Amino acid sequence: MTTTPPDTGTTAPGTSVTSSELLSVVASRELAARRAVFAGIGLPTLATELARLTVAPEIEVVYESGVCGAHPSHLPETIADAVLISGAEAVLSMPALFGYVLQGGHIDVGFLGAAQIDRWGNLNTSVIGDWERPEVRLPGSGGAVEVMAGSREVFVVMRRHNPRSFTEFLDFCTTPGPDRALAEGIRPRGAGVTRVITELGVLAREGVGDQLRLVATHPGVTVDQVRAATGWELAVTDRVATVPPPTAAELRLLREDVDPGRVYLR
Repeated sequence: MTTTPPDTGTTAPGTSVTSSELLSVVASRELAARRAVFAGIGLPTLATELARLTVAPEIEVVYESGVCGAHPSHLPETIADAVLISGAEAVLSMPALFGYVLQGGHIDVGFLGAAQIDRWGNLNTSVIGDWERPEVRLPGSGGAVEVMAGSREVFVVMRRHNPRSFTEFLDFCTTPGPDRALAEGIRPRGAGVTRVITELGVLAREGVGDQLRLVATHPGVTVDQVRAATGWELAVTDRVATVPPPTAAELRLLREDVDPGRVYLR
């Protein structure tokens, strides 16, 4: 796990760091030494663009719209934003993107979000509550099933860390991880979810047969707090690290270079 920021500057005294900034910075550090990243819009976009300026200058960003090797002049607002096409290495059809790039094993990291996650890294982005009468109906899968199955590993960024989001039993399984898929006789290519970055810390797992465990907390957050916010009996690594806070340099890049228009920062 990457816990060391790319420079030694510290956060300026009195600097207020938002949840979006914290999650984006921590997620960007995890992309060190990764090359091909399948990114969604929002926090994954912030993280990948910051990583390009810090720990992963050679990163190649792939979007679900078929854009590969995107070099946008400013942040895209959707996966179909024209800014993604200008300067991109390639624009592929959907069959080529999913059939050759994802299923061909060319993605190092798939970035996903979720409304719910369980200890094995299965995700729910469909409904909260009963399927027939849900409390909330969500967007659904999109390409998440293919991203989970085809990427070497998957990172998940979660804005909320509470027992409803980190749950023992999903209200609906939209995106099964490799353990659940194997139970159905399907063998995915990758390890599934290996990192979950939240407002409380970082959870990690190695792959098939391993459950998520707490490996790091943000400054001021205790292990007991994370356990209380998790809906299952959370495993904890022997030595829980403390995530270094965003540095002044990282925040400057994020605010002034990556998202000066506050498209996603809030």
